[in-house]
Amino acid sequence: MRAVGVLIAIAMAIALQTTLARFLVAGTAAVDLVLVVVIYVALTGGAVTGMLAGSFAGIIQDALSSGVIGIGGLAKLIVGFLAGAIGQQFIVTSALPRFLTFLVATVVHAAVFMGLYVLLGLRSFPSPWTAILSQAVGNAAVGMIAFTVLESLPGVAERRRAKRRM
Repeated sequence: MRAVGVLIAIAMAIALQTTLARFLVAGTAAVDLVLVVVIYVALTGGAVTGMLAGSFAGIIQDALSSGVIGIGGLAKLIVGFLAGAIGQQFIVTSALPRFLTFLVATVVHAAVFMGLYVLLGLRSFPSPWTAILSQAVGNAAVGMIAFTVLESLPGVAERRRAKRRM
């Protein structure tokens, strides 16, 4: 059942990402919703779940883009595994560790993604640091909002049932 939820979340993130990208500045998104879902799944499900979600989401995203199929999948696989491993080894339940995890994971994803393109000689990225930093902050903000909303949902259902009983 959890796998179906992860697949639905990835599909929704890809749909939103592709739909909203054309409305943003020059077609580039300051937030990678698919990466946010991968990091969230990794933090809540562990390293293996994050790795599987990252590879699946990255391959689908690569197939929909005009880039090389597999580079985004590998980058998201690595980030999903590392975020899941960090989530299992350390207590990542308060706001600051989660924020830092989203921030660092986005930078690692960009480094792996751009690094592979440069190593293969397919593309160059002149001075990408401003874009990477803005995306990292945007991903961290969206990730924090997602955690807050999704953690409050079970409490809402319980409070609603308690009000009905009174």
